Amino acid sequence: MKMRNAFIFFFCVLALAFVSSQHYPSFYPTHFPTATYNFDKNPLDSMQITLGRALFYDPILSKDSTISCASCHSPYNSFAHSDHDLSHGINNQIGKRNAPALFNLAWHKNFMWDGAVNHLEVQALSPISNPIEMDENIAHLVEKLSHSALYKTLAWQAYGDSLLTGEYILKSLAQFQLTLVSANALYDKVKQGKASYNLQQEKGYRLFLQYCNACHTEPLFSNFSFANNGLAPDSTLNDAGRWEISKFASDSLLFKVPSLRNLSYTYPYMHDGRFKKLYQVLNHYSSGITQSATLSPLLQGNLPLSAENKVDIIAFLLTLNDSSFVFTSAHQFPQKIFFPAKE
Repeated sequence: MKMRNAFIFFFCVLALAFVSSQHYPSFYPTHFPTATYNFDKNPLDSMQITLGRALFYDPILSKDSTISCASCHSPYNSFAHSDHDLSHGINNQIGKRNAPALFNLAWHKNFMWDGAVNHLEVQALSPISNPIEMDENIAHLVEKLSHSALYKTLAWQAYGDSLLTGEYILKSLAQFQLTLVSANALYDKVKQGKASYNLQQEKGYRLFLQYCNACHTEPLFSNFSFANNGLAPDSTLNDAGRWEISKFASDSLLFKVPSLRNLSYTYPYMHDGRFKKLYQVLNHYSSGITQSATLSPLLQGNLPLSAENKVDIIAFLLTLNDSSFVFTSAHQFPQKIFFPAKE
């Protein structure tokens, strides 16, 4: 009886383990922690990913069909943008924040600089409906797509239904974004024992662990918390950050800690894009921190970084660049979908 009960217990544990992991993407890196996204509720599907990729690059998502997701999240900038400090929307309107990079999203618990959204499948509603960004209504978007032979076909292939509902739109956009995994930088190769740092990169790594890792925690290089990092408020933008969502005084000037991966591609830096160069960022932390009531306890004093320290840290930060992610055709504009005759 005892052996029988032990066998049943073992079988149940094994079954639960299988259920909890059966939809976890096999291509996700083993040196990363387990993703927070629940794949059992929206398991990756190749046709749903294809549909999401088409939607991501299609300006039909905006009211006047001029702005796509990729307008602010270019694959060549690690799905951020570098041609201006603040995001741009329809009618040449300018937002008040820099477009964040989109990668490794399955590990995020909330989204946007202020954490206004807590689920990836809902996130797209924010830019779609924002009057400064896409200014579109999801119901009207569904109507527009219902007249498209292309999207009828893609919807049928993905969901067995030629009607592309709002739910399908949001789930498919999430599916595509969940494939945007950046984990093939020199740093990753070192962690996997396939490469090693040079002396300067190694020195920079040690300095990084001492001064930066608490917030920009490896291997994702963010702890995804919210922090006031001592930036002087922009008197024009008047952006209070997390406070605008929570209305708690303790959240004033707190912004989501961004990942440091792919920094060579994701400039300008900070929530308002005020810094163009990495040395400007490090100068801020060594001599430019503004004191305020909500300043992070880790930054109560300027970091004691010498000029040599900064050069070494930058040498390490450059090992986080993943060119294979940035330039892979699998994430770029789906030419074959929109213009099959040219393939």
